Amino acid sequence: MRKVDEFKKRYVLSDKRDFKILEKICQLEKMQLSQTDKETLKLLKTQLKRDWRAPLMNFLNNLMKKYK
Repeated sequence: MRKVDEFKKRYVLSDKRDFKILEKICQLEKMQLSQTDKETLKLLKTQLKRDWRAPLMNFLNNLMKKYK
């Protein structure tokens, strides 16, 4: 229950689907993932935050730098 409270402070979680998304992310984080998949999960988790645009913009900027 403590972990859920921590998540509620950091993330919006206003819909049951948000909890399901977070649950799947947490399950996946326990697995042996490639670095790319870890980065993808990190981005996906930011989409549950109130200010999801800043992390998304940062991710896109980094991607742009990679391919310039």
